[in-house]
Amino acid sequence: MKIRAAIAVSAGVLLFGGVALAAHAQSAASDHPKTAGEQFKNVQVLKDVPADQLIPAMQFITASLGVDCEFCHVERAFDKDDKKPKLAARKMMEMMMNINKENFDAHREVTCYSCHRGAAKPVAVPIITAEVKMPEMMAGESMAASSLPKPEELLDKYLAAVGGAGALEKIKTRVEKGTITAFGNKQFPIEIYSKAPDMRISITHFAQGESVTAFNGKVGWLQVPGRVHMMNSQENAEARIDADMAFAVDVIKMYVKFSTREGEQVDGHDTWLVMGRNEGQPPLRLYLDKTSGLLVRMERYLDSPLGYNPTQIDYADYRDNNGVKIPYKWTVARPNNRFTVQVAEVQDNVPVEDAKFAVPPPPAPPAH
Repeated sequence: MKIRAAIAVSAGVLLFGGVALAAHAQSAASDHPKTAGEQFKNVQVLKDVPADQLIPAMQFITASLGVDCEFCHVERAFDKDDKKPKLAARKMMEMMMNINKENFDAHREVTCYSCHRGAAKPVAVPIITAEVKMPEMMAGESMAASSLPKPEELLDKYLAAVGGAGALEKIKTRVEKGTITAFGNKQFPIEIYSKAPDMRISITHFAQGESVTAFNGKVGWLQVPGRVHMMNSQENAEARIDADMAFAVDVIKMYVKFSTREGEQVDGHDTWLVMGRNEGQPPLRLYLDKTSGLLVRMERYLDSPLGYNPTQIDYADYRDNNGVKIPYKWTVARPNNRFTVQVAEVQDNVPVEDAKFAVPPPPAPPAH
């Protein structure tokens, strides 16, 4: 189990354990998407959600409670009801859904995290902290009274900071080589191939084999030895952002509404927070350095039936490369995992064939 989870790391910003990868791969094989109840055994509360949304829902629970799969499930026998926490989880999900239905017009305002805050048992008594914090209402009033720059101006500054549209358009391909650090500071070689406008493949070399995350401009996938997971629509949208070689140009066209807030400090940098929103979709949060205008943090979310699964990417070590500033280091963090990519070598406008982004064939079924 640990080996399968480890090998599923890649330089794109997706990370799945072996169980999740297998489940997604199975559900992606059908032309007619199944419900979770049709795809998996003994699913009750979430039986009517799309099958490819069950694993994200489980990931949301593990992040909200700070536990792993075996807290509720019997290892390699997830359909069994042998553990009390699994039975309790069903009751808690029903309670949460009823609270939202009866008090918030069925909008998902209350989630597992609302009470658990990363702990298996919710804390019932307020915590006394060492520092006195400004009440959120006061902080909100302070920000509303300040003169905030327009989001369009900040995005223009970001585009200028990376070199401008003309410089970005000149870069047709990019090959990056370096290391990925994960699993207790262990390092592994990594290669990233990009081709304009939005094709990208990253290959991480583990002792057990290669882990691949790829997007070919239309669809994305994750691949480890013997397993292929075709990304769903939400995962494809995230992969497209990572693959976009002119993201600083295109981001303004990706969302219908932008807003600005005072951002938090990121690695010592004061920031403006620019938020992009589309109706019915999770927001995109961009933290832009107040001085340089460069993107130092991106926060985005995958929706699940129970709540948002967050991903945070911190960008650092910007260097000029053929007139374009690119980060040579980025750290991808989620509630239960984190990894850092450090680029050592970059080559622009070198030959990268389209065949490199070909969708792999499905793995052969196991021999009986």
